Amino acid sequence: MPTLSREIRLAARPRGAPTPSDFELAEREIPDPGEGELVIRNAFVSVDPYMRNRMNDVKSYVPPFAIGEPLTGGAVGQVVASRNERFAEGAWVVHDLGWREAALSDGKGMRAVDPTLAPLSTTLGVLGMTGMTAFVGIVDIGDVHDGDTVFVSGAAGAVGSIAAQLARLRGARVVGSAGSAEKLEWLRELGVDGVFDYRETRTRDALRELAPEGIDVYFDNVGGDTLEDALGAMRLRGRIVACGSISRYNATEALPGPRNLFLVVTKRLRMQGFLVFDHNDRFPAFLAEVAPRVADGTLRHRETIVDGIERTPEAFIGMLEGANVGKMLVRVGPGP
Repeated sequence: MPTLSREIRLAARPRGAPTPSDFELAEREIPDPGEGELVIRNAFVSVDPYMRNRMNDVKSYVPPFAIGEPLTGGAVGQVVASRNERFAEGAWVVHDLGWREAALSDGKGMRAVDPTLAPLSTTLGVLGMTGMTAFVGIVDIGDVHDGDTVFVSGAAGAVGSIAAQLARLRGARVVGSAGSAEKLEWLRELGVDGVFDYRETRTRDALRELAPEGIDVYFDNVGGDTLEDALGAMRLRGRIVACGSISRYNATEALPGPRNLFLVVTKRLRMQGFLVFDHNDRFPAFLAEVAPRVADGTLRHRETIVDGIERTPEAFIGMLEGANVGKMLVRVGPGP
């Protein structure tokens, strides 16, 4: 019989920072699956910074969210009805039909997970796209190795906290920025060598103190003034991993870029942006390295969990404002 599901739809395109009125809670009846289809009942859905850009009606690497339609994003749930030979009823799967309690799917872009190997939520965080992003950025794009000095902005966030630890595990000295005393304490617990609160100390001044000889790699989650200051601190032939620019996501007009971009030339820097979806072939290598470290505790993670599908906009807005330590998730149904 059909499944009743609540979902979050985009009610209006945000102007600047999103507000609760930009979203609406609605109900939808999910039909029984047809041939090749399956119905998933979600347990956790993810909220991520990249979703903010999809709320704008602009051309990008993925289509914008549509007004009046449910938003999408990473989710993990259980197959409750199936006519798809790849996924039996009872299986747990990771997919991109988040921001809803249940979904009908043809199974494309979906992968099965074993909920007994690690907490289910980690499939969306440290053992999912979040951890994979940090891995690709540190290992492949940043080419971090022993003796490097690495600066990670937004280092207490979902990606940043994993990136900082992966850099340390490769023998690098790591400096991290965050926006509260709680987050700085978390970074110290992770063994980050130097930490500072970007709300109290300008990045330029902090790097002069914490990395007086300069930095070899900058893992950029923030952009804006932080990128400008990091450029000034880069060593000759340093690498900049352009992962995100959260300081600009709510901007209502075009903002000037770094005024010292010429340093890319004079310091012979390499600056590379990346999308984790382009590196799916690296997922087995990522899991082979990271999963055992998570299991034995040498790589730690934290999650900020909000309960209830109706609170997904609240979680999303909070994440953009820095309310989370580690991965921000919404629990929308029972786990295994």
